[in-house]
Amino acid sequence: MVDYRRSPVISRAREIISRGENKLFFSAASAWEVAIKAALGKLTLPGNLKSFIIEQLAVNGIDPLPVGLTHVLHVSTLPALHRDPFDQLLIAQAQLENLPILTTDPQIRRYDVEVIW
Repeated sequence: MVDYRRSPVISRAREIISRGENKLFFSAASAWEVAIKAALGKLTLPGNLKSFIIEQLAVNGIDPLPVGLTHVLHVSTLPALHRDPFDQLLIAQAQLENLPILTTDPQIRRYDVEVIW
């Protein structure tokens, strides 16, 4: 089980997010993945998932990024370099919306997308 408060990955993400230099987005695909991991007991969150995510987006000035049909269809054009469907959707969103991705996942760097970390 992951304790989000003690993770070095989360600490680094917090540092990048708190700079306030850029407009930040949180994909609905990421919220979906968090919901699944929480339901499976692989992620512990303080309290209600919906309240936690909505509160964190507000506190950190992050805008939700909806998943649209064009994002989903764009996944089919991506080379099969990454098997995670959530990450494929994030890559498609990043490409279509011209957004960088904040991640430590080395597989995502193999795509034509800007990675920040």
